[in-house]
Amino acid sequence: MLAKNLRIAVGLLARRIRRLYTNATGDDLSFTELGVLSRLERDGPHTSVQLAQVERITAQAIGTVLTGLHRRGLVRRDPDPADGRRVITSISDAGRAALGGREQVITDRLARAVETLTPEERERLAAALPVLTRIADRL
Repeated sequence: MLAKNLRIAVGLLARRIRRLYTNATGDDLSFTELGVLSRLERDGPHTSVQLAQVERITAQAIGTVLTGLHRRGLVRRDPDPADGRRVITSISDAGRAALGGREQVITDRLARAVETLTPEERERLAAALPVLTRIADRL
């Protein structure tokens, strides 16, 4: 029963956050594109194979995403200095700007929602965050 209730609660939160992300700034970035930009900003440059693995999407899908992001100037694609046959993708300044503005909108909305919780609820939420991260890593 705990797993079912967790799925329902996290699913609802994820859908609401996804809706906020897709409506935050009115640009045409997909949720997958936002995920890739966020990953590149957080973890640094990746090959397309690495990105497909960590984002858990197909190589074909990541290729489409990276092509679109590159075309809009949101990522840079450079030859791998260790192996010129591979391409390393990194987030560009324009990509950081697009991501940063959107993330600030979402963070502000989440902060306002968290502020409505009691101090005890905020403490329980803070304590649950590492557990939720571990669960996500194990899925």
